[in-house]
Amino acid sequence: MIVGKEASGVRWAVKSSGKAVAYCSLSIKAGTRDEGDFPLGIAHFTEHTIFRGTSKRSATSINNCLDHLGGELNAYTTKEEIVLHATVLKEDLRRALALLLDLATDATFPEEAIETERGVVTDEIKSYKDSPADDVYDRFEGMLFPGHPLSRPILGTVQSVRKITTDDLRHFYRSSFRPSSMALTIVAPLPEDKLAKVAGSILGKYFPNGAGAGEGAPTRVLRTPERTLFDKSMDKRNHEVNAVYGSLAPSLYEEEDRFAAILLANLLGGPSSNSILNDVLRERHGWVYGVETGYTQYSDAGVFAISLGCDKTNLSKCENAMRAELDKLMESPLSPRRLAAARRQLIGQLAVSSESGESQCLSMGKSLLSFGRISEDGEIISKVEAITPEKIMELSRTLFSRDLFSRLVFI
Repeated sequence: MIVGKEASGVRWAVKSSGKAVAYCSLSIKAGTRDEGDFPLGIAHFTEHTIFRGTSKRSATSINNCLDHLGGELNAYTTKEEIVLHATVLKEDLRRALALLLDLATDATFPEEAIETERGVVTDEIKSYKDSPADDVYDRFEGMLFPGHPLSRPILGTVQSVRKITTDDLRHFYRSSFRPSSMALTIVAPLPEDKLAKVAGSILGKYFPNGAGAGEGAPTRVLRTPERTLFDKSMDKRNHEVNAVYGSLAPSLYEEEDRFAAILLANLLGGPSSNSILNDVLRERHGWVYGVETGYTQYSDAGVFAISLGCDKTNLSKCENAMRAELDKLMESPLSPRRLAAARRQLIGQLAVSSESGESQCLSMGKSLLSFGRISEDGEIISKVEAITPEKIMELSRTLFSRDLFSRLVFI
């Protein structure tokens, strides 16, 4: 892997991997939390509307640019970044990179197209509300960060999206899509020195002679959220219960604790059927349709959350069984054998995930924006292997204590 930084401020990283397919992404440090006084959802709406045209490309041209080559163009918005990414054959890499940078530097936001896209986004918000499992988690996270920028919903609301003007979009775009806020990453089956030259040349074309270097993006102010506790049930008249339980967790920059939280989330309710809550609630008793544990890392704090869906008659049984398992983690350290097995499982899952060129590319972009560097696989494995039974028990007490553990239920 080769990592660099252009005079304009854009960070980049390239990695040689695969056989025929190239992956590239452009990550911009401008997410929902950075919307400031703009209407809710403008970051996500900007991500949608930059595809509606540049000074040299129409919306149709943008949509067809990679499609007719058999490639894919996509984007997503999180609370901390907007990411544009593409998948193409290696010979079409330059074309894909040029398209990403066109979108990030030259979007025009045509008025008539914005109105069309406004309808698309409001429909997306309405359909999201029809998914209780998604809606309950979004509300839970908002309640966990009262008064904090991380409480803002990524999609916004129907009302807020209707308020967004063309001037709002252009202002947010100009102020947020700055080279100092960008990271370009490439994973492709080409020599890394060649990929480095490709990255340098394409960035030199769009930011010649360090253009934009003096145009710093808005400063993101980090502040630790105040801890809050809530226990709320909402009558949604659904045929099943959807519930989320959890608390504030280590931030992206609390390195030792965050790796322990990753392992704990995987052990408790990860994707494998042998995770603790999957085994107890689903495999043994069949009380839930699904249960999972997630750990989301943000710059100021994280969210550790357990989500489940079940029949109303099974809710109390699920909660009692879950609390019994959480108490065990708080009261007794894991045996060396069990912890070793949990480490092996997590390391194996990370290795499988790292075989995906797209996953590698997106992860590299996140690391460059957050840390200015990319950890090697061996470094990550060492951090996982350094986790002790005492650290897991200590973290469990911080996360699962009754005076810190919140609950939101859709009935």
